[in-house]
Amino acid sequence: MLDDRARTLLKTLIERYIAEGQPVGSRALSRYSGLELSAATVRNVMADLEDIGLIASPHTSAGRVPTARGYRFFVDSLLTVKPLDRDKLQAIEGQLAPMQPRQLISNASHLLSGLTHFAGIVMTPRRLTLRIRQMEFVSLSERRVLLILVTADGDVQNRLLFTNRAYAPSELVTATNYLNQHFVGHDFEHIHSRVRDELKELRGDLQALMAAALTAGDEVIRGPGERYVISGERNLLEVEEFSSNMKRLRELFDLFEQRTALMQLLDLSQRADGVQIFIGGESGLAPLDECSVVTAPYEVDGEVVGSVGVIGPTRMAYERVIPIVDITAKLLSSALTYQANC
Repeated sequence: MLDDRARTLLKTLIERYIAEGQPVGSRALSRYSGLELSAATVRNVMADLEDIGLIASPHTSAGRVPTARGYRFFVDSLLTVKPLDRDKLQAIEGQLAPMQPRQLISNASHLLSGLTHFAGIVMTPRRLTLRIRQMEFVSLSERRVLLILVTADGDVQNRLLFTNRAYAPSELVTATNYLNQHFVGHDFEHIHSRVRDELKELRGDLQALMAAALTAGDEVIRGPGERYVISGERNLLEVEEFSSNMKRLRELFDLFEQRTALMQLLDLSQRADGVQIFIGGESGLAPLDECSVVTAPYEVDGEVVGSVGVIGPTRMAYERVIPIVDITAKLLSSALTYQANC
């Protein structure tokens, strides 16, 4: 536990460091803290804060900088979150009015990036892409059939099927009608629970075509699509902490490309109640050791389906970033729920 004097000095030090990016000395702390303390007293308190790992002293400076542990204490105990001003709130509301889910996800990612000047990331809501609205077979040539899939959110996907024999147009119409009669309106979890028994009822010459269609549809719905949308990665090139360390930047951009590791972090953030903050090594991902990730889950009809977040340096203005992430998640939830029930 810190006494009020130590808390005030730590809060002042972190706020000055976030604002200026330079180690903060005892004279600056005396001036900005509002406490009538001598420089010697301030130095003693700073030494105590350094001993317990909340601040550190760079080799090239007499001032101090926050550690990841210091930022964590600041965020949990000292931070005063500022409400968004009306202009920013209106900008977010305007970009997240009900529209097609894919456009909403893209808009949310760009908003997070544009408003924070860091990287904005939005996890794609898997549940919204599972439901099928329409399926159709179209003959292209003797042994090539085009499968057209329309998902519930209006996304159209085409898959080319190579068949073992030619199918007559009447057979393709029969197969199309069967798919639409039995599977449209259901998600693939439901389809897979029925598919084996259903296929046995078909004539043998259509079984192969239907099985290929379901396999292709499964790849479309579950396949290696974009599990999240990220925007503003280039903003991180302008961050002083990263621009002077090309090795760290390469590791960070490699992480964005690999995607699997970030997905694990975003999956974890969905379990949080409201905004969650990973500072430095708390993410468990080495490329993010000098970063903070601020996330919040979003919902459709009360069910958590994804998360939004911002990736930036640990030296970020948390009081500004947190409400942006929080409001974006809530407005995205509202827009997607409205869209899903239209």
